[in-house]
Amino acid sequence: MGTVTLGVSIAVPEPYGSFLQGQRTGFGDPAAHAIPTHITLLPPTEARAVDLPGIEEHLAEVAASFRPFRLRLEGTDTFRPLSPVVFVKVVEGDAECAVLQERVRAASGPCARELQFPYHPHVTVAHGISEEAMDRAYTELKDFEAAWTIDGFALYEQGADGVWRLEREYPFGDPVDGVPRQADLSCPPAPSR
Repeated sequence: MGTVTLGVSIAVPEPYGSFLQGQRTGFGDPAAHAIPTHITLLPPTEARAVDLPGIEEHLAEVAASFRPFRLRLEGTDTFRPLSPVVFVKVVEGDAECAVLQERVRAASGPCARELQFPYHPHVTVAHGISEEAMDRAYTELKDFEAAWTIDGFALYEQGADGVWRLEREYPFGDPVDGVPRQADLSCPPAPSR
């Protein structure tokens, strides 16, 4: 019985996605070409191939319960020294991302799993490279800004070559009588920045 490595994420749209991926490549991150620019909802997770239909059904149900929301990126931060990562910050839409990832990873669902670190939505721009290159990423992207409306998320599968490929997109729920469905944001408000 075969296994696959899956991930669920929100894609960073163009032109921002290509720009940040190019920057990541320029900082010397060898994984940059293999990872589309994204905000993680489910980190790399091994699953049995026979479980894919159930996983896809679960993700479709999660997506249907949400409505589009605004997401804004601004500036940089780092997880160093805990983890060798520099990232662009999510400064609007972080509460919605947190609820989405909780529902994707629900203990009662097929994507249940524990996280290595507490969930913190972000866009990685440098990972596991030299300290000098990490510092450069932190500085060169400190004025980066982007904003858009998110209308869904996607399932990706990592190939044997290490490249992540889009498998299926999951659009958020359709408006009912002209009114979009409201996601239940039953989580505490995000701390002010």
